[in-house]
Amino acid sequence: MPLYQVDAFTDEVFNGNPAAVCPLAEWLPDDLLYKIAAENNLSETAFFVPARQGYHLRWFTPTTEVDLCGHATLATAHVIATELDKAAKEILFESKSGVLKVMCGDGRYTLDFPARPPSPFDGVCMVEEAIGVRPLATYKSSKLMAVLEDEASVLAIEPDFDKVAVLPGDGLIITSTSRDYDYVARYFGPHCGIPEDPVTGSAHVVCAPYWKEQLGKTKMIAKQVSKRGGVLELEDRGDRILLTGTAVLYLKGRIYL
Repeated sequence: MPLYQVDAFTDEVFNGNPAAVCPLAEWLPDDLLYKIAAENNLSETAFFVPARQGYHLRWFTPTTEVDLCGHATLATAHVIATELDKAAKEILFESKSGVLKVMCGDGRYTLDFPARPPSPFDGVCMVEEAIGVRPLATYKSSKLMAVLEDEASVLAIEPDFDKVAVLPGDGLIITSTSRDYDYVARYFGPHCGIPEDPVTGSAHVVCAPYWKEQLGKTKMIAKQVSKRGGVLELEDRGDRILLTGTAVLYLKGRIYL
């Protein structure tokens, strides 16, 4: 079966977030999908099959299936638009989070994702214990989010991953304002085999509604300040978030089963 590896939210290899992309003619057994994702050992492996509306898309970390993933969706769209259907301008994916639309053009991809605005959450003490710094405030949606004082604080964090892994929610986002971007963020997901994810679209559908209210802006540019790093253009449309970025193919090959 074919295998592609794409660096997402970047236009240079070795930056952004790498995702494996596996086109399938039909679904393989779930236990085999888990084994392939574990063997790839990337933060996400995307599998997709043809569907009535475009494609049916699923995402797997090395240990679990997730219900939403931005960078692997972008990577999949890039494979379809550059390798499988070069005339594609709009791609529809059926997923665990409903139908997701990706618009393609000029090497850029805009993902139309559901917004997941966070609510205030009394988690300051538990987050402080996990990251060693007391956040200004904590919020919770699908993921736990901690707001820190400044970008330097976000960059300096060295979390205790064992303590992060037992926090409520689907991992921990830390975020702050930035001099060069509207905001910066990092995301830790040790509970699902991802100590720190390089660039996380599903984290920004939590961050963007918060920063929209704080900054009074519906259009923002964010940077995920992981070691590899990646930049996202965001537009908050209320119940939907548009995430725009680029991607670059790193490798293609075959898996033998």
